[in-house]
Amino acid sequence: MKTQIEENGIVTLTNQAAAQLESSHMWNEDLRPTTKKEHSWSGMNFSTLWIGMCLCIPSYTMASGMISLGMNWWQAILTIFLGNIIVLIPILLNSHAGTKFGIPYPVFARMWFGSKGAHIPTMARAIVSAGWFGINTWIGTTAIDTLLSSSMKAWGNVPGHTAIVFAFFWLLNIAIGYRGPEAIKVLGIIASPIVGISAIILFIWATTHVSGGFGPIVTEPSKFHSAGEFLKIFFPSLTGVIAFWATLALNIPDFARQAKSQKSQMIGQTVALPLTMTVFSFISIFVTSATVVIFGEALWDPVTLLAKFPPFVILLGTIIIVIASVTINVGANLVAPARAAENIYPRRITFGIGVIITGLFAILMQPWYIMSNFGNYIFGWLGVYGALLGPIDGIAIADYWIVRRRHIALQELYQPNGRYNYSSGFNKNSIIALVVGILIPVIGYFTPGLRFLWDNAWTFGLFIAIALYTYLMRNDSSLLKPGEYESITMFADPKNKDESAATL
Repeated sequence: MKTQIEENGIVTLTNQAAAQLESSHMWNEDLRPTTKKEHSWSGMNFSTLWIGMCLCIPSYTMASGMISLGMNWWQAILTIFLGNIIVLIPILLNSHAGTKFGIPYPVFARMWFGSKGAHIPTMARAIVSAGWFGINTWIGTTAIDTLLSSSMKAWGNVPGHTAIVFAFFWLLNIAIGYRGPEAIKVLGIIASPIVGISAIILFIWATTHVSGGFGPIVTEPSKFHSAGEFLKIFFPSLTGVIAFWATLALNIPDFARQAKSQKSQMIGQTVALPLTMTVFSFISIFVTSATVVIFGEALWDPVTLLAKFPPFVILLGTIIIVIASVTINVGANLVAPARAAENIYPRRITFGIGVIITGLFAILMQPWYIMSNFGNYIFGWLGVYGALLGPIDGIAIADYWIVRRRHIALQELYQPNGRYNYSSGFNKNSIIALVVGILIPVIGYFTPGLRFLWDNAWTFGLFIAIALYTYLMRNDSSLLKPGEYESITMFADPKNKDESAATL
């Protein structure tokens, strides 16, 4: 019986197949495949999503950390650009699965870890997301608190003023996230132009207040005297840049599942991510260099800079920072853990409940400690979770693109005893690939001569997992046999059947 329909490279379930799965404990309204009508996101929606997420305080200050470690301005910009180009590759590869089959990340993970084993990669991603949610909530809190203190002197004397701001900002993020991905779509459309125009205005302000040059930071040379000295900082910094969006590289199907077509999501993401991050980083470097001339000190933190302006400008800046912080927090850090919690018990835990669980867990992770210094941030936080997520990215890419060649039985992802159940719900091959992909870079952490393995943990973990998982899965019983994909799939346009099977 034909249970799925493929049209223009997008697969949906037949009404009959969907009706049969509604009683499954692995199915609910948030985890089910999207319908043809729900594939509504255009390339512009994906661009505004990424622009809104990139234009945030952590992105603004990213280059500053690299410069403080000894890079000059163009070395920092090059590292940021290269890191975003690299991480864009797994983002696009995993987006393809979400767009073609309309499945969210937890369901995508069932395909390569098993119906129960999927909790391993989804919870790993969820923990990282919860940490990021806490970090961005704390950054937004300190920004709002600082700006309130600058514009209203009495605010600093209010007992527990920082805790009050944190509670308010936490609730704001939770309230928006509770409304689901469609709220994020609207938020991106609103936030992107507001924050983007604000960044341009800040750049224009800097250029009009600096004459005869770009400022000392832009002209300052690198502090490295050899290629070896530079590479010791370059590789962990590159890994940090990659890890910055490695979380989205995994759960991007949560958004790509709503794309109108593969072309729309690919163009929208390819244009927006690397370009926005690179240009925004250059603006931060140039503006900071100008602050040395204008204020006599380098102000890398946009909040500290904003506090130098009159109260009305501070008020506008506070609103913009709130919008920017909420956009990245809700879009990048709430969807994945909420889906992961939902996947544990789809019949009882809703997306909204998952959002609340994420928010509570984020508080327990003490984001104020992670952000207490740059070493904790780039070498601790980013480095550790990069080592964890790299192998998971590799397994996902290998399974969909190499092992299964983009052909899956969509209906069986929601069947407890389907082909993706493996052995009691766990695919031992993916667990082996994950463990090995993590352990080898960790060996580099404890072995001085192999330190390069840890400094490039995400990259090595990715390729180790791809190679090992592909080998282990070469004759797995879950693979569709020749002709089996066509036996369960109806092609809306028979003339395009051969072309669709070959290219998608």
